[in-house]
Amino acid sequence: MSMAVTDADFENVVIKSSIPVLVDFWAPWCGPCRGVAPIVDELSQEYEGKVLVCKVNVDENFKVPSQFGIRAIPTLILFKDGEVVDQITGAVAKSVLAGMIAKAL
Repeated sequence: MSMAVTDADFENVVIKSSIPVLVDFWAPWCGPCRGVAPIVDELSQEYEGKVLVCKVNVDENFKVPSQFGIRAIPTLILFKDGEVVDQITGAVAKSVLAGMIAKAL
């Protein structure tokens, strides 16, 4: 399962991670977010130990989404070595997200 991350622990969990991190910016009321959630959870299991998968609830955390210019959700950002390497906004197919992850491995 993916891990919930907050403004308070984002830097320690995501930026300082030794492996790539896929971050799903979402909200409970967002239909497309709920649609992509099972795909994100599947990827979390498939890439366990190779990629960390996290979720940031934009209704509860304002600093990090603002810092990365999140204007629409779901937005998925892939970090490697603390840097943004790829970003997708909107509900997309699993193959698109898997391709995004493959670039960082």
